[in-house]
Amino acid sequence: MENIKYAIEGILFAAGEPVKAAKLAVVLEKPIDEVEAAVAALKEEYNNDHRGFNIIDISDGYQICSRPEYYTYIREILGEQRNQPLSNAAMEALAIIAYKQPVTRGMVEKIRGVNSDGCVNRLYERGLIEEAGRLDAPGKPILYRTTDTFLRCFGLRTPRDLPPISFKNTIPELEAVGEQLSIIDDDMAEDTKITE
Repeated sequence: MENIKYAIEGILFAAGEPVKAAKLAVVLEKPIDEVEAAVAALKEEYNNDHRGFNIIDISDGYQICSRPEYYTYIREILGEQRNQPLSNAAMEALAIIAYKQPVTRGMVEKIRGVNSDGCVNRLYERGLIEEAGRLDAPGKPILYRTTDTFLRCFGLRTPRDLPPISFKNTIPELEAVGEQLSIIDDDMAEDTKITE
């Protein structure tokens, strides 16, 4: 078990991106449950020793990341360019894509009520969204979905881990928005056919 554990640590460190548990099992020629046990042991070791990094779960895989509590020091070394927050408009577009994926730019604009070209392009450039095929409709618009980078940045394992949204207990002005979104959902559900 010790050799597997540290082999996994080396692979995750060198990869710099999420590695699927199934791929680790194939490479190490071990059953997937043994790989999962080794990763759990590494996580426990990192937590007990208060190491500067930890392993996070992303899309049926794992990635080594620095611990949030050491972010201030890491930012000092790497500089402020790594900490450019998204605008409110970009966050709105990202939330729509995350909850409605896959969606077209036009669907995002329909929900937001404004042009979203710049927001979608910025999210794509930052690697938070990616193309997910094309809609089987006139013009074959591109469909977008979130990426593993999005999951890592927001501390999610899968898009299903997003917190649920409910418009029932909101302030009165927002109730109409909730109704509009459900109407938009019905319209989009009928039209969404994906082609690769």
